[in-house]
Amino acid sequence: MTESNENDNSKTTEVKKIVKNATDLQRLKLERLMKNPDKPVYIPEPRSDKKSPHVPEFVRNVMGSSAGAGSGEFHVYRHLRRKEYARQKHIQVKAEKELLEEAYRQKILENKQMAEERTAKKRAKRLKRKMTLKEKCKMSKKNNTANSVNESDSTSDDDDQNTTES
Repeated sequence: MTESNENDNSKTTEVKKIVKNATDLQRLKLERLMKNPDKPVYIPEPRSDKKSPHVPEFVRNVMGSSAGAGSGEFHVYRHLRRKEYARQKHIQVKAEKELLEEAYRQKILENKQMAEERTAKKRAKRLKRKMTLKEKCKMSKKNNTANSVNESDSTSDDDDQNTTES
């Protein structure tokens, strides 16, 4: 029974909290979220900037302004004319957008190719430098071993000559 009283008290304290400004409202929302962190939170999708108007591909019943038409026909004609202009504008905007997207994709592709060419060139330069260092190292080792063999041969020859002279 004490648990239900405690629950009632916590509910009343939540209700008693007065929201004075936007920060209090945000704080209350965050506190409510943090009470149960395991509960999934619904995050809505961001809205698109502009809603594209519904424009049909083909406008039917297009009529021209003609002499002798009634006064009501002009309003119908004006409405259809606006609809057609909106459709044409939508088509032009869509075509421009596609051109810009294609140019963007082309630019991205060119940038990737240029970057790969630069890295390939630098990689080749690094490998070439590495190979020349390896060759120099091998040559110096060969020279060192050849020199040490020659020196040991010459010192042993000198030792032989010294022993024969004595």
